[in-house]
Amino acid sequence: MKKILTNIGKNSQKASCLRISTKKKNKVLKDYLKFIENNRNLILTENKKDVLRANKKRLEDNLIKRLMLNNKKITDITYSIKKIIKLKDPTNIVLEKWKQSNGLNISKVSIPIGVIGIIYESRPNVTSDVASLCFKSGNSVILKGGSEAFYSNRILSILFRKSLKKNMIDENFVQFIKIKNRGLVDFLLTKMNKFIDVIIPRGGKSLVKKVQNLSNIPTIGHLEGICHSYVDKDANPKIAQNVVINAKMRNTSICGATETILLHEKIIKKIGNPILKSLENNGCKIIGDDKIKKFYKGKVHKATIKDWSKEYLSATVSVKCVKNLNEAISHINKFGTMHTDSIITQNKKSANKFLKEVKSSIAMQNTSTQFADGGEFGFGGEVGISTNTLPPRGPVGLNQLVSYKYIVSSKGKVRK
Repeated sequence: MKKILTNIGKNSQKASCLRISTKKKNKVLKDYLKFIENNRNLILTENKKDVLRANKKRLEDNLIKRLMLNNKKITDITYSIKKIIKLKDPTNIVLEKWKQSNGLNISKVSIPIGVIGIIYESRPNVTSDVASLCFKSGNSVILKGGSEAFYSNRILSILFRKSLKKNMIDENFVQFIKIKNRGLVDFLLTKMNKFIDVIIPRGGKSLVKKVQNLSNIPTIGHLEGICHSYVDKDANPKIAQNVVINAKMRNTSICGATETILLHEKIIKKIGNPILKSLENNGCKIIGDDKIKKFYKGKVHKATIKDWSKEYLSATVSVKCVKNLNEAISHINKFGTMHTDSIITQNKKSANKFLKEVKSSIAMQNTSTQFADGGEFGFGGEVGISTNTLPPRGPVGLNQLVSYKYIVSSKGKVRK
């Protein structure tokens, strides 16, 4: 294992030093698109192997749902690649330039990060999204997918490498780790810092926590998506109803799903009750504080302090009554995970205060938290959502996968 992973690291590092033209990058991605389209049946056949194994292992339904591919999901994969092709190459761009009084001409120029390691679970589309984003931004990538999606991930990575080979570009820009070994992830995180520049985990809480605790390589990622939707006293009832229901129920298994609803005490009856009724009618379990239990006549399970810190990833939501905007902001900053938080209000002053003071990497007004997604931001996809305090924050797409260098020139200047 050690020898195999070391070779993968060396090969990835070597590939990352190559500079590929934008035209050539896009040609590779266009060929990758064709390979996916022409091999739909093969991809679905490989995916069925994964789904069969997942059912035999009795994985949770939400994991199998993420894992399963069909023609629509393959079309979504190709659509994401098409968007990445259309995006501007983020490398070799002069971000700033200036001339100093000492005679130095200085330019700040964008460059690839280098070698990116991705450790991920369940979703096969991560393979195609990440490979495309990393290659377009000039980075090589090492893919470590979860064993539950082994065959799906493998075929998607093989097709990308086939496209690289067709265009006579080093196939090691994209490498998929095929070996299965319990100690593999530990080795990647602790012994590969000579080769990997950044690690990005995409998966459940236990995976992300392990990566963040164990890695001696810089990481980009989020531990949990405890997202909030706060309905203010000046909310439009129709907007509040539509946005909050969508934020919770559109897809309950994604990290951008709202997990806690905060209701201003003045609108519990007029706006809050209809929202809770709709949630309950749609099969959502409601966990509420004492005031919610008092004013809402439907079924409410009593909330404990632990419920404000839970990422349910299911049709369950915690609901709290707050006295004012300040209490809502305080609650979010205490129990949230700096992922995505939204205020529903028509009051511009309240909205501005909320947007400035919540610590979230994504702060929203009158918008569903389900929009916390690189594709929806126009990034052509994402390698993950970052809740790090330091950049990059939020969806990590094409323009977030670059660093920069300073280029300095002069007419023979020496420092006195």
